Amino acid sequence: MNNDRTPWSLTRRELLAATAAAVVVPWLSSGSLSSLSSGVISARFFTPAEFALVDELSEMIIPTDAHSPGARAARVAGEIDRRLADSLDTGRQASWRAGLRSVDALSREVGGKSFLQSSPETRLAVLTRMAAGEREPKTPPERFFVTVKGATAGAYYSSKIGIHQDQEYKGNVYQQGEYAGFDAT
Repeated sequence: MNNDRTPWSLTRRELLAATAAAVVVPWLSSGSLSSLSSGVISARFFTPAEFALVDELSEMIIPTDAHSPGARAARVAGEIDRRLADSLDTGRQASWRAGLRSVDALSREVGGKSFLQSSPETRLAVLTRMAAGEREPKTPPERFFVTVKGATAGAYYSSKIGIHQDQEYKGNVYQQGEYAGFDAT
């Protein structure tokens, strides 16, 4: 190997890094970033109706309050959709579709309409009934509640809103005080 490097010579590693940067940089333009931040999310796994149902359920589980935005602002339904679309577990995917159908069936039983067509009071009654059996779920809606609640919490608390606004995570900072976790601010 020749160690005579000129200012214009590149190692293989530098060449690969430059190539990767050339591919990525156009995507980092302000136009591309603004299109990514739009409120419209197209579902990859869910149908539009299923996506709307997951969005509403997740917002009811983690609603917007005075402390922080809720699941809808954190785009929880989009993250759940992404995880399911990327999953190779067809059983898990089928379980989600069946769970969403069970929510609509319970809503029809409780209020005579599908979940999204029901009043806010009926939606709350349906969710409350689903959550009642959370410790020992027996019915399909109760089992699905455990699934959707876990997925909602996982997606929310791995989002920027969940981490920084709700949990007030300040990053890796030098801790002073008697014990770890002391927040001098």
